[in-house]
Amino acid sequence: MTEETVCRRLVGRTAVVTGAGSGIGLASARRLAAEGAYVVCADVDEVRGKAAADEVGGLFVQTDVTDPEQVETLFRTAYDTYGSVDIAFNNAGISPPDDDSILETGLEAWKRVQEVNLTSVYLCCKAAIPYMRRQGKGSIINTASFVARMGAATSQISYTASKGGVLAMSRELGVQFAREGIRVNALCPGPVNTPLLQELFAKDPERAARRLVHIPLGRFAEAEEIAAAVAFLASDDSSFVNATDFLVDGGIAGAYVTPL
Repeated sequence: MTEETVCRRLVGRTAVVTGAGSGIGLASARRLAAEGAYVVCADVDEVRGKAAADEVGGLFVQTDVTDPEQVETLFRTAYDTYGSVDIAFNNAGISPPDDDSILETGLEAWKRVQEVNLTSVYLCCKAAIPYMRRQGKGSIINTASFVARMGAATSQISYTASKGGVLAMSRELGVQFAREGIRVNALCPGPVNTPLLQELFAKDPERAARRLVHIPLGRFAEAEEIAAAVAFLASDDSSFVNATDFLVDGGIAGAYVTPL
């Protein structure tokens, strides 16, 4: 998609994107910038995060999203640089191989995934909301997953639980702050063709094939397709969309059986 074909719905707005160095975060940083936003790219990986920021003409802030002080610094820097915090795409997350069936997953693995995938979203919302309250407006988009809505026999137990937490927290925050002009939604992607997924499935092609058969569209999403949903939720086009789980899953959650 060329920049000429993209709407310019976000001109002059400031967007903070965590996990901006790769996958959905990188695609979303590109899309938000193409729509006119100032993009603050946060990532724990300095090389990838800086490359993303340079590409979109934005600002890089190296951030460990599990560290409260670093998260506060991230949003303060966004505000001090651009004068507002209009969009918070709290997207950073991990899906490590030691997070598996509950029978196999150790407590440390459980805690690490909860810290990165759920506690970080709590910290980012906590840091972003005061700026948005002062402005009287803002859109927060938290990356959950379709697995927050559905069960899987091939479980990643802490990942699934963390995304369920993101979903519930987003709903509650969306209700709590709605009358202050702040919308909070949980983005629920289906499986996305990202380096994270490719790495996971390269190790286990059988697991990939088993998942693919359940997607009515017959393929994984591209990161750019998820980024388009992020831009919609960030914009005024979604002004009456709040406190919901926004599924972008190729029909998985609606399927009883899939086409042959």
